[in-house]
Amino acid sequence: MTRRRVVQVDLAERSYPIVLGHETLDEVGARIARCTGSSQAALVSVPPVNRRYGARVARSLRDAGLRVHRFEIPDGDAAKTLRQVAKLYDGFLERGLDRSSVVVALGGGMVGDLAGFAAATFLRGIQLVQVPTTLLAMVDAGVGGKVGVNLKQGKNLVGAFHQPRLVWIDVAVLRSLPRRLRAAGLAEVVKAGAIWDAAFFAELEGAGEKLLDVDPKLLVPILERACQIKAEVVSADEREAGVRMLLNFGHTLAHAVEALRRYRSILHGEAVAIGMVFAARRSEELGLAPAGTADRLQALLERLELPTRVPRFERRAYLRALAVDKKKRDAHVRFVVLRELGRAETRPLLPAEILPPARGRQGAGRGRR
Repeated sequence: MTRRRVVQVDLAERSYPIVLGHETLDEVGARIARCTGSSQAALVSVPPVNRRYGARVARSLRDAGLRVHRFEIPDGDAAKTLRQVAKLYDGFLERGLDRSSVVVALGGGMVGDLAGFAAATFLRGIQLVQVPTTLLAMVDAGVGGKVGVNLKQGKNLVGAFHQPRLVWIDVAVLRSLPRRLRAAGLAEVVKAGAIWDAAFFAELEGAGEKLLDVDPKLLVPILERACQIKAEVVSADEREAGVRMLLNFGHTLAHAVEALRRYRSILHGEAVAIGMVFAARRSEELGLAPAGTADRLQALLERLELPTRVPRFERRAYLRALAVDKKKRDAHVRFVVLRELGRAETRPLLPAEILPPARGRQGAGRGRR
């Protein structure tokens, strides 16, 4: 059994622990009871996760003395809508949830985002606990307090900052995750090293394909460092006024790709992998990063079985998608560039500067899929 590791997110009275371990899911109820003081919980999940883990988590909560109300929402990012949030509000009211209740989000990033947004806005905000079941959610969506839903115009255009009281990570659940989803989650792990820690990036290069095997002895310390990086960034800039923008590395193009794909046929981590290689190449072209930066990043992502080539949509379609980017100020997007692996910064660029005409016609050049 892998020993439990704790990463603290320091946000004064909103501070909370990220607890990482192996085969710890049955213990989560007692920890939730201690850290929230709640007497009832809304356990929100999607059908496949609920079937596999819902009863275990509900039993753990009941054993800790909480009354449990279980809610299922449709699977897939296309269901991350205000309509689904409204259905949760109705269910919360019917079950008698109050301001002392806690929402427990059990699932991937979509569940955490949608259930978290419902928690942030129901009765002007009730407690939230994240129990991520995908690699992506463990290192990204489940940590940091950003919650929200999509509009037809783009991803996460309606949302809030609502920090959880606890993030509980049990890497044992990743055994049931398809290999493609494991790879998608590792894109955000790679991102952490690329923007923040060159030594960590090199460690990931050393591990390479072994990361896909989800061996807890290898994976737990890797996820611990990725969570530490996210915690360091969030603690320094909770509401994305400065350094937290670096976490959007690769996401500007990724969100455009997802919107153009109508949130189907591509996973978020796959889109981020494409966006990171694109951003690294633009960094080189702009004279900001040394030659070879993008090649090194692309090589690691491809070892992790991730796509790296920009899908061939019309340039004007990409520009329309970039025009609704959340990071836009006036006409400029705060585009995250690399200065080198392990160091990033933001640059205000017009959408047309992010995607020059040759890019729109030819995609990313080299790369898989």
